[in-house]
Amino acid sequence: MTPPARGALHRWFVSNGLLSTPQAAAPIVFALVALPLTGDAKSGAAIVMALTLAQVLGAVPVARLGRSYNAVTYLKCLIAIRTLAFAIIAVLAACQAPFFWMVVAGAAAGFVNGAASGYMRALLNYLVEPGRLLKALGITATLNELTFVIAPVAASLLGSVSPPFAIGVITLLGGAPLLLIPRMPHARAPAPAPTEGGLITPSILLWLFCSMAGGAAVGVIEVGAVALALDFGFKPELGIIFTLALCIASVCGGVWVSLRNRLARRGTVIFLLAAATGGAILVSLRHSVELSALGCIVVGLMIAPLGTYYSVVLDGLAPPSKRAEIFALLRTANSVGIIFSSAALTWTSLPSALIAGAALFFIATLATAASVFRSKR
Repeated sequence: MTPPARGALHRWFVSNGLLSTPQAAAPIVFALVALPLTGDAKSGAAIVMALTLAQVLGAVPVARLGRSYNAVTYLKCLIAIRTLAFAIIAVLAACQAPFFWMVVAGAAAGFVNGAASGYMRALLNYLVEPGRLLKALGITATLNELTFVIAPVAASLLGSVSPPFAIGVITLLGGAPLLLIPRMPHARAPAPAPTEGGLITPSILLWLFCSMAGGAAVGVIEVGAVALALDFGFKPELGIIFTLALCIASVCGGVWVSLRNRLARRGTVIFLLAAATGGAILVSLRHSVELSALGCIVVGLMIAPLGTYYSVVLDGLAPPSKRAEIFALLRTANSVGIIFSSAALTWTSLPSALIAGAALFFIATLATAASVFRSKR
């Protein structure tokens, strides 16, 4: 890789990490915004839910609209729309406007967010050779996890000064890729081939389901961390024990992928899914803090290798003209898992939500094993 190309890749790494900043900080910062307006910090979840649901609805159609445009140009348009929507939320919060309009602005940001993530991932194919893709994805996973560790802490500190100011800062950070993404005139999706298949096939659906199961298992730990701490008789603040264990382990998993730089075999993927299932079961048993934290570590260690595998495999399964759409779907599948876990925690008990997350991972393990068995036959 030449020095200019290496510099472009480094700019892409930073841009990809910053792109996730608003979504990583959203639960904290929107709760801080909602508290003085509604009297209940939980109301902030309404903005997060609107953002996530809109992302699910908009991912594929918005990604499909960009097929005939340069990928960098279209991505910058999507980021500009999202940045404007978050800026509107900051202004509305500063003016103490009706909370409803913040929910609407959050939905507008979410509607383009999934497609933006899909195009950002698709750009990586233009920056690295196929042999270096896995290492690049491992670094990406590590940086993403660092973003999801640092952003909530930063949002909490800034929000204690001023919630609108905190939203403004994360808006600027999330919009920074507008200036950082390298120019790539050749980054344009090829025209659909006459023999090109549909976007959803059984193989693609399998890995999307696995991603959704992972999102649900991680989401139930992150969203239910406070409830889990209370369940053990601890103070609510100590819920960070479980989220930190999960995130630090996930960072380590990303580092391992980068160092190993080799795509896992299908049998190894089954083992990773089974291990993640075991970790989720350990958390769901709620036997002790130590075992629950160990379960979080096991789940975290498996997330980055599995997510990297899904990304590489879907890269090969997706038609070349629809790569941005399939990566948007991958991000959306993960978001659906988070929606599922949030809904389970809201409508059922903590034990039921934890068991449901473990059950989805178990089903994903069985489905992958069945797929490998059929392919061998």
